[in-house]
Amino acid sequence: VFPENRPGLPPKREVAFPIELIPRSTRIFITPYRMAPEELRELKSQLQELLQKGFIRPSVSPWGAPVLFVKRKMALLGFVLTIDKSGYHQLRIRENDIPKIAFRTRYGHYEFLVMPFGLTNAPAEKELYAKLSKCEFWLDEIAFLGHVVSTKGVKEIPAVVECRPPQSRTEVRSFLGLAGYYRRFVKGFSIIASPLTKLLHMEVKFIWDDNFQESFESLNSLLTQALILTLPIEGKLYAVYSDASHNSLGCVLMQEGKVISYASRKLNRMN
Repeated sequence: VFPENRPGLPPKREVAFPIELIPRSTRIFITPYRMAPEELRELKSQLQELLQKGFIRPSVSPWGAPVLFVKRKMALLGFVLTIDKSGYHQLRIRENDIPKIAFRTRYGHYEFLVMPFGLTNAPAEKELYAKLSKCEFWLDEIAFLGHVVSTKGVKEIPAVVECRPPQSRTEVRSFLGLAGYYRRFVKGFSIIASPLTKLLHMEVKFIWDDNFQESFESLNSLLTQALILTLPIEGKLYAVYSDASHNSLGCVLMQEGKVISYASRKLNRMN
């Protein structure tokens, strides 16, 4: 189940991985990205490994996505296609779809024979594998996609929203985008963020005053101290409580007196 190296090309199974395209979609054929010397060495090494294992082959496909690298937690460079992440290579791609997964590099044009994003929830007897270094067992809570998931429910990671006050309109937009991702944790998010959203309008001169600072600090404080949202239980009754004013709407979804999620929005002139 946890091999150090995957044993070559996976066997043919009853179901191959299909790649369905959106009707009238544009074919991808992009010039390879520039890379640093370290990345080029790693690219060449990984291409050789993928060729030896039979995961890729030279291609004459009219498709061609560029590749790039991302830093992983273990300081290794991860090989990534712009159309998807190169993962576990455990399922063959449907033969007719192989040209669609072609990619271009400085060292040649190749195409995958296996799925670039692996399955991790299938049993070992199906000859699918997991990477032991990425597995964690017997935990009370775990960080996942910017949240902490535990037996009590879901909460946000405080470090994600701890930042200095915005210094420009662009930074205000960036902060609101980040904070907005966690809006379901905060009751009345739209009302609290209202002063900051006004700064996004070009007709409003960017002058950071006490009103904006108060809004920023309130959001930052609420996001770092927000309560844990409970997970919904199938089959039990839900309760929705709503409220409205002349400039905003708000509601909360609950189950057995526990909050599942908040939602709110600011009304505009058209509403």
